[in-house]
Amino acid sequence: MSDCIFCKIINGEIPSAKVFENDDVLAFLDISQVTKGHTLVIPKIHKEDVFDLDTETAEKLFSVVPAISRALRSEFDLKGLNMINNNGSFAGQEVFHYHLHLVPRYDEKDGIQKKFISHQAEYTPDDLQQIASAINQAIQI
Repeated sequence: MSDCIFCKIINGEIPSAKVFENDDVLAFLDISQVTKGHTLVIPKIHKEDVFDLDTETAEKLFSVVPAISRALRSEFDLKGLNMINNNGSFAGQEVFHYHLHLVPRYDEKDGIQKKFISHQAEYTPDDLQQIASAINQAIQI
């Protein structure tokens, strides 16, 4: 896609600090560096978001994520790693080329807060089974 910043990075039109590259996947440092080593992993084929990913592209992308994650851990003194992916503008996606953020975690002062608000009390075990069943029936593999 000609106006996609990540496609321009893939094509060498915009420079990047490459972490990993093969025929199908490119990983490079995010220019924002939320924490040291913050890496983006993208498919070289333009896919807008997780809903647009086909199985083959997802397999190629996720097959290299553990190795990149282990490299981050071995190179830096990580206490953990967040994998973040926003899909659609409502979910916070800003660049509409699928990308996975690998964000190294160093300590509680690294500026990242994880917070989920549980709605457990709102769902009975039967509600959860109905939700799971509906999702299961809609899966198309």
